[in-house]
Amino acid sequence: MSSGSGSSRIVSLVPSVTETLLAWGIDPVAVTRFCEQPGYEAVGGTKDPDLDRIVELAPDLVVLCREENRREDAEALAAAGVRALVVDVRTVAGVPVELGALAGAVGLDVGRLKAAGLLGDGEGVEPGVTPERTAFVPIWRNPWMSLAADTYGADLLRALGVRSVTANHQDRYPTVTLEEVVAARPDLVVAPSEPYPFSERHRAELEEVAPVVLVDGADLFWWGVRTPAAIRRLGAVLSRG
Repeated sequence: MSSGSGSSRIVSLVPSVTETLLAWGIDPVAVTRFCEQPGYEAVGGTKDPDLDRIVELAPDLVVLCREENRREDAEALAAAGVRALVVDVRTVAGVPVELGALAGAVGLDVGRLKAAGLLGDGEGVEPGVTPERTAFVPIWRNPWMSLAADTYGADLLRALGVRSVTANHQDRYPTVTLEEVVAARPDLVVAPSEPYPFSERHRAELEEVAPVVLVDGADLFWWGVRTPAAIRRLGAVLSRG
């Protein structure tokens, strides 16, 4: 595989970043096993990367995410003299900002990426939109977990007019009971296909809370070049829910 322009040896420990780099024409030298790119060397997972192998690869840059990767791994790479970039995306508006930083780090022209529609700008999203519906957004089962406002997934839904019923929780990914969720009286349940693989087999259980809309978890949680199209796809699904 050929390398793109800019830094030629990049290790991506973030699935969203891997997808974005490939769209930019940059082939990473290694990725995680969660990046869904079997043609590239996998150096462990997001939480358990093979640091020795990463150092051995002598990358120009390792990209990590504050949300998905561990601080101790970033510190260990820095101690080994490996250049790293830690991105932190918690809002739709933050996507082009962080992608701009990533583009600069790999030597690409931010203006050209923006002109080509490859900077993740949330097209058609009104930042100040007032949510018209509330939703329970389960991200795990046994125990049940959901989203508070300070998360990318919750912010994306808010931009589409849907507010998580656990938005005000002090934990970013609060553990809840179905009884608590029912008491919040959400208008719907937005059940993503990841990180927990919610599907039709869970519909009956979740419908005890509210009408269920099954959505693509990657569209809800993978920010990056996919963000504009993901917003359109999720908006279309939610409009039918």
